[in-house]
Amino acid sequence: MLSKNIESALNKQIRIEAESSQTYLSMACWAEVQGLEGIAQFMYTQSDEERAHMLKLVKYVNERGGHAQVTDLKAPKITYSTFKEMFEELYNHELFVSKSINELVHITFEEKDYATHNFLQWYVSEQIEEEATAKSILDKINLIGEDKGGLYLFDRDIQQLTVTSSIAINPK
Repeated sequence: MLSKNIESALNKQIRIEAESSQTYLSMACWAEVQGLEGIAQFMYTQSDEERAHMLKLVKYVNERGGHAQVTDLKAPKITYSTFKEMFEELYNHELFVSKSINELVHITFEEKDYATHNFLQWYVSEQIEEEATAKSILDKINLIGEDKGGLYLFDRDIQQLTVTSSIAINPK
């Protein structure tokens, strides 16, 4: 059984994961209308991934005797000045999510809920990967600067990153 405090904290994280999915979906839409197909595909995949993270939390809360809450979501930003700005926001958002997960893990320590602590270790590992991916993308964007040819190649490369990561996530 989950304590009310941990249930509440998990429900807060459910909302954060849902808003992450919406944010990345909005980014995908913006990239797509800009003609950045590879970036759009990457962001659609990120959106799906965040929704899966949310559902994993929902199932955990419900299976542990709690009640997962589906709440209103904050509307995401819908336009960006540049694709670099968009990826900077993605990186900062991942840092925010990591901080939230770490706070959640801390609560489980305080309440000695080792089952939930163990469950959350997957999220801790996932956030390490998410931050590293976002940072790597920003590093590449900084390398290409304002070069339009570089943007074209980057867009194609990130599409390959999406294909590779979806194979790793869903091996057939």
